[in-house]
Amino acid sequence: MSKSVEPRGIATVPDVAREAGVSTATAARALGGYGSVRESTRERVLAAAEQLGYRANSLARSMITGSTRTLGVVVSDIENPFFRRSLRGIADTARAQGFEVLLANTDEELDKEETAVRLMTERRVDGLVVCPADGGDRSHLREVIAAGIPVVLLDRSVAGLQADTVGIDNRKAARAATEHLLANGHREIAILTGGTPTMLERMLRPDMRGVERASATTVGARAAGFRDAMTAAGVPIRPELISSGGYRREDGEAETARLLALDDRPTAILAFDAMQSLGAFHAIARAGIRCPQDVSLLGFDDTEWADVVSPALTVVAQPAYEIGVAACRLLLSRIEGAGGAVAHRRLPTELIERGSVGPWLAT
Repeated sequence: MSKSVEPRGIATVPDVAREAGVSTATAARALGGYGSVRESTRERVLAAAEQLGYRANSLARSMITGSTRTLGVVVSDIENPFFRRSLRGIADTARAQGFEVLLANTDEELDKEETAVRLMTERRVDGLVVCPADGGDRSHLREVIAAGIPVVLLDRSVAGLQADTVGIDNRKAARAATEHLLANGHREIAILTGGTPTMLERMLRPDMRGVERASATTVGARAAGFRDAMTAAGVPIRPELISSGGYRREDGEAETARLLALDDRPTAILAFDAMQSLGAFHAIARAGIRCPQDVSLLGFDDTEWADVVSPALTVVAQPAYEIGVAACRLLLSRIEGAGGAVAHRRLPTELIERGSVGPWLAT
């Protein structure tokens, strides 16, 4: 190795080659991790790179190797605890395999999803994990898949889209939650779906017929599970107890206040996600109504606050972190060339009983 000189500016591959006493092509292969290079030469090049403070040009490397070692993740609501934990699982798994993650949040808006997917593909991500927004055209995802970029859908599926999915059996989980409320004597059960008014039109059909096809979100499947349990128990579904007022905590709070103001108010509320559960807690407290004596509350997602509020929240716990891990592993396997049929992986849930659900004693 030649005598070291004080580096000026940003070190380049030719700088490293001169310092290591090798050709530029050999230095590029050693730094990029491709092609054939003797181990002793590779070590000399890497030592020179460290001494000069060389940093790899990821764009140039991607042009050579065809990989940027980056994954794109597009989620619908980063404030939702489920997506925060899932993202951590994705990021931890990606970094353990030498990948970095680019993140975009869509706020459940399809145009933002389309923009995010376009920008990430322009940045040559190696694959995408997408939690699709509600409804609308999916041509942007079909184009990405057709271009050979692997896509894994997180938490949700899209009818007719040939993409891998990772999540839970939402219909089964919601049915089990509803059955738990029914077993406690509740018959006037409301659901806070977090969906949109457009979804409400389908949910208000007689006996909620076809609700499982409502959208790409989990709302349709969970509403179907609720319907299945109520129908099997022979309990009528009251349309005014079905809420689709929006995904934010404030929406859940407003809809709960509406439900509690009814002359014949519900005795139990099933909230479809953590944001709806939190909104319901606020509304119940502000109304001065006792939980669970006057109204029981059961939610999805075992968040950090679920067991510290009073009463502690009974929940359907989803393995959010593990779902993120599974989604990332599946995506990486596709990037590495794993073939086979489209995969739909469903992880188990757990109903955790706490203090927010109590028996209903009719008076």
